[in-house]
Amino acid sequence: MPKPTIVVVDDSPTVLHQLEHDLQRKYRDRFRIFEATSCQQAINQLQQMNVQNELVAAFLVDAQMPEMQGSDFLKVARALYPKAKCILLTTYEDSRATIQAINTSLIDYYIMKPWEPPEIHLYPALDDLLADWQAFYETSLIQLRLVGHRWSPQMHEIGDFLARNRIPYQWLYIENSSEANQVLAQLNLSQKNLPVVVCPDGSYLIRPSLVQLAEKIHLKTHAEQPFYDLIIIGSGPAGLAAGVYGASEGLHTLLIEQEASGGQAGTSSRIENYLGFPTGLSGNDLACRAVIQAKRFGAEIITPQKATKVRLDGQYRCVELSDGTELRCHVLVLACGVSYRRLDVSGIEHLTGKGVYYGGSITEAMACIDENVYIVGGANSAGQAAIYFAKYARHVTMLVRADSLAKDMSRYLIDQIASTNNIEVKTSTRVIAVQGKQHLESITIINDITQEGQTLPATALFIYIGAEPHTSWLKSVVQMDEKGFIVTGSDLVHEGQVPKGWLLNREPFHLETSVPGTFAVGDVRHGSVKRIAASVGEGSMAVMFVHRYLENSALRA
Repeated sequence: MPKPTIVVVDDSPTVLHQLEHDLQRKYRDRFRIFEATSCQQAINQLQQMNVQNELVAAFLVDAQMPEMQGSDFLKVARALYPKAKCILLTTYEDSRATIQAINTSLIDYYIMKPWEPPEIHLYPALDDLLADWQAFYETSLIQLRLVGHRWSPQMHEIGDFLARNRIPYQWLYIENSSEANQVLAQLNLSQKNLPVVVCPDGSYLIRPSLVQLAEKIHLKTHAEQPFYDLIIIGSGPAGLAAGVYGASEGLHTLLIEQEASGGQAGTSSRIENYLGFPTGLSGNDLACRAVIQAKRFGAEIITPQKATKVRLDGQYRCVELSDGTELRCHVLVLACGVSYRRLDVSGIEHLTGKGVYYGGSITEAMACIDENVYIVGGANSAGQAAIYFAKYARHVTMLVRADSLAKDMSRYLIDQIASTNNIEVKTSTRVIAVQGKQHLESITIINDITQEGQTLPATALFIYIGAEPHTSWLKSVVQMDEKGFIVTGSDLVHEGQVPKGWLLNREPFHLETSVPGTFAVGDVRHGSVKRIAASVGEGSMAVMFVHRYLENSALRA
């Protein structure tokens, strides 16, 4: 198979020669380098390559070309190669055009000219982008096929699990796919066996549990050792940060994940205000990078495993899993996260998983092509979802209980929503009922100001409201507030008094719970800032207190 191509476009022969030289030196073993001095020359070549099914991994184009802007060229290039990485070559004078290209999602990165030395200003960024492209390309060649009914809750659960664990798959709905019925016939199966997961090697699973599926796709489902220095329950941004810092500083570290790394943030289609990523990244990308980083330092991650019980055994903490396994550690970090609050309206229980969904993975947007989608919620997660769904759906309606998006949503998202033609925002509006027999067919909404009610046809309702902490299994272990969030640090001390049962001659450390040596970080913690950067900060900060706790314990021993 021929090498994938990196396409370079610049009208300056000197710049083009230098860039071609630097790229050849680093990437010639894996990629072919094609250079063009004009956008039209490059477009002509790309059209030929596309007809011949040749692969393009990345475009590097000068922001200011004579016959068209670099960003305009990338619109044409991306139409031909939508998965290729797009990089603008810019100068300080091009900053306005660059920011505009970022805001309109035209580019994945920009590189300032001159880029000398390339080892600092060119290769690291390009290595990262090409690795992302390579990972997508390799996994897209080998896909699982998921055969079942579109409105099957188990079908949705399996698809969501695969998507969040970055396992590529193809939906095959019995309702509209002739291939789905052909696959069943080839396997001598009937619709009674649905859903079925078909693997590339021809093997298949009938109505698999998530653990069975995880084992089939070679996820680590069991811990290698019975004892660890640090066990982290949950692998959202806070848990992953604790895992990276704990493992990098020499702690034997295990993360236990119930569903998929990334937590609630992992379902975000685009995070644009995370420091250091000016072009934004998806929650899935962020989680993937953090998982690789944690594993690189030696942390173990097991999934899907649910922690069901924590007990104390002297100086050790014991964690019991749903399969009966018990693991022990010196220090425990609770990064259990939160889930979206359930919407308590008529008819919703029957239709959950059948058109009504809490949150939504990126793959679900593709199932809503040319449909009308309704989103409940007015915070950042709802805004990010609306913008992403709008790329596929005919129309997206946001149902927001507040009188304005400004109450809970970042300004950049509000501006993007306002500029997206097929997104409508209904404020002071809530859902009061959902209807449907086999799947969602309609919703009833009411405006709290006018008291006007409407029943609207609907096949997809995605809910992004509130936050319910995953702490019901910890009620007898650590102190919580009235909503179930874990109380930590100075919030545990009242009028100079430490919590009942606290036996140490010090107050709890910041992020430490009412049980010494057990910490809570991220959204599950009382008083936390519900932002990804804050969760990452808490996860990394917790490791400092973990070391302090271990040092004090060693001194007492």
